[in-house]
Amino acid sequence: MHASNSSLFNMFELWRADPWTTEVYLLNSPWPVTCLCTAYLLFIYKIGPEFMKHRKPYNLRNIILIYNICQMIYNGSIFLMAFYYLLIDGTYDITCMHTLSLDHPKKSIERWITYIFFMNKIFDLLDTIFFVLRKSYKQITVLHVYHHAMMVYFMYWVTRLYGAGGQYAVMGLCNTTVHFLMYFYYFNAGLRPKMKMNLWWKKYITIAQIVQFMIYLVQSIVVLVFNPTCQFPLFMQWQQIFQSTLMIFLFGNFYYHAYIKPKQKTE
Repeated sequence: MHASNSSLFNMFELWRADPWTTEVYLLNSPWPVTCLCTAYLLFIYKIGPEFMKHRKPYNLRNIILIYNICQMIYNGSIFLMAFYYLLIDGTYDITCMHTLSLDHPKKSIERWITYIFFMNKIFDLLDTIFFVLRKSYKQITVLHVYHHAMMVYFMYWVTRLYGAGGQYAVMGLCNTTVHFLMYFYYFNAGLRPKMKMNLWWKKYITIAQIVQFMIYLVQSIVVLVFNPTCQFPLFMQWQQIFQSTLMIFLFGNFYYHAYIKPKQKTE
């Protein structure tokens, strides 16, 4: 029994779509990313609030301004790389975006763009840490936490079991666009806090979030219906449909309660 369990564990450890994942930090094993996501959840729901219970909110204005600038540069850089290889260079067949073969001349580029995008999703977790340290607990919603934790854990398993890039390159392109706009808004709001309420375009960032998930949803449906011979894994197509639908619902619900319902009450 012990030998059998050991054999299964070894098989699982060897189950990789791309041997490159054994060579890079946080992709070589599921344990670091699992521990990271667990620590994130424990901190924001238990350890952090307990630590802040008898403390005043920290003034993190300057730190957050720097963080927002870094995020704009980070997301903007990934966007430019993804835009070039996806829409200009023609690295992928848009009708069926499968991960590049291991011997493809641009495989290393695909791998490292995927990796820096994955690391950016970990960097994003600081958003929630800042909320806790500032005691902005109302911003720690189910949508916020699920979206952040899911992106980290989802990205790990996709890269580990499927490989880099492929159909998810569209996600990277859209996600970095939205995040650049989002952190640009946060930077302006933090730089001029008295004018925060006058930044009328805040709600359009939420609309952009919804639109990006609509793009993912349509992408999978179009491939399934019009290109059934595409070798992108069927399970992952349905997973993309499920996650996209769920996120459209969650962001749509947030938009309704944040922007439509309050307006209805004042009419």
